[in-house]
Amino acid sequence: MSSSPPPSAPTAVPSPCRSQCKLDEDKVCIGCGRTIDDIRAWRDMPDAERLACVARAEARRLAASEAASASDSVRAAVERL
Repeated sequence: MSSSPPPSAPTAVPSPCRSQCKLDEDKVCIGCGRTIDDIRAWRDMPDAERLACVARAEARRLAASEAASASDSVRAAVERL
């Protein structure tokens, strides 16, 4: 009876790239939220570092979204004056 190893679960963390690649003035991608350094290093990052990178990128994207919403609110208030 031959014993084959059980199939291993995929361990690779998928890239957060959204194909909306454009860097802002801080060299952060407006699509995925990764810095240019994160994007360059992605291929060689271990999974744990990739997970941390994705978490930082999501935090950046949320902060940028909140800042844009606040800016829009201020702009609308000024226009009402």
